[in-house]
Amino acid sequence: MKVVLFCGGLGTRLREHSDTIPKPLVNVGSRPVLWHLMSYYAHYGHKDFILCLGYRGEMIREYFLKYSEAMSTDFTWSEGGRKVEIHGRNIDDWRITFVDTGLHSNIGQRLLRARKYLQGEDVFLANYSDGLSDLPLERHIEHFNARDAVASFIAVRSSQSFHSVQSQADGLVTALGAMPDQSLRINGGYFVLRSRIFDYINEGDELVEQPFTRLIAERKLVTYPWEGFWQCMDTFKDKITLDRMEARGACPWMVWNTNPGDARR
Repeated sequence: MKVVLFCGGLGTRLREHSDTIPKPLVNVGSRPVLWHLMSYYAHYGHKDFILCLGYRGEMIREYFLKYSEAMSTDFTWSEGGRKVEIHGRNIDDWRITFVDTGLHSNIGQRLLRARKYLQGEDVFLANYSDGLSDLPLERHIEHFNARDAVASFIAVRSSQSFHSVQSQADGLVTALGAMPDQSLRINGGYFVLRSRIFDYINEGDELVEQPFTRLIAERKLVTYPWEGFWQCMDTFKDKITLDRMEARGACPWMVWNTNPGDARR
């Protein structure tokens, strides 16, 4: 399945970094958070990416155009620099489509502008570009496929109340929005979408507002509750949290390191 990643936001709550680089390029350890997220999807065999660019999108293009494994992985230098042996290549089989989706577009409009690159995809994946998780992706997809739904996302525990979720035991979403009940879960991204999602998005719509409200009314929106690791990099404090985890080697989102011999890598 193709993977659409929304990389165009201004990242205003991470201004310590996003004033100079787009949030997807802010590092967790030695690599951008975007690389970590793409590696997660690649681990599960989904290596065809569509990056919806906006704010400082040229820097994301440049990062991959000038990508060098030697800058962030172990290598052996010899013969006066004529020979460089990289110890562990990881993006050779990735395919990435870079799409300019506008500087101030919302998520729904970015998805609409990427639609032409999703022709023939009955089901595709999508996500924000700043959230990391150890979600077992196959289980989420199976949960979605077993239901007559158009869209699904993971519901996670958080102290935030924005995009809180109410759902039935079978995952059917009954309400989505700002709700003060701290026992509720919130929208954690990691979307699974059918191509029919485009029938529910009008020009100007934000994905998780008008289109998802229409899906709720038709009982076509489901959620997958996840109790495992999930952490967004929304603020500078979030970045520090992830950096400290990476420094300790406590990185549950690095599912690609769990089974090094996994044939999907």
